[in-house]
Amino acid sequence: MHHHSTTFRVRYAETDRMGYLYYGNYAAYFEVGRVELLRSLGISYRDLEDSGILLPVRDFSVRYIKPAYYDERLTLETAVSELSSARIVFQYKLKNDAGDLLTTAATTLVFVDRVSGRPISPPPDVAEALHNLTK
Repeated sequence: MHHHSTTFRVRYAETDRMGYLYYGNYAAYFEVGRVELLRSLGISYRDLEDSGILLPVRDFSVRYIKPAYYDERLTLETAVSELSSARIVFQYKLKNDAGDLLTTAATTLVFVDRVSGRPISPPPDVAEALHNLTK
């Protein structure tokens, strides 16, 4: 399964009083991961939205294993694990520089027509690029 890696540092504003990356900020990190994975395939969220296709999150699950700390450099691995006629499932693994697995997560997004609000199939070029990832 193809995956895309994104590296970043935990910013001070993203931590809680314990010095941990605040749990609510993980969703934003995962969004960066999936946007960058799609970008690496030549697929732009902005272009999809401009063409009338939205990708709302239907499901989000996360397992916190170890905390991430302020100024710690993290690597987020993002992969597409499933693609159906209107849904796409992303898997995430967040690790620190020592290689410790900190968090695993998954999100299910649905391709939706902006006007009708109903699920739709992804455009053929997008479906082909994504389908190749799940092989």
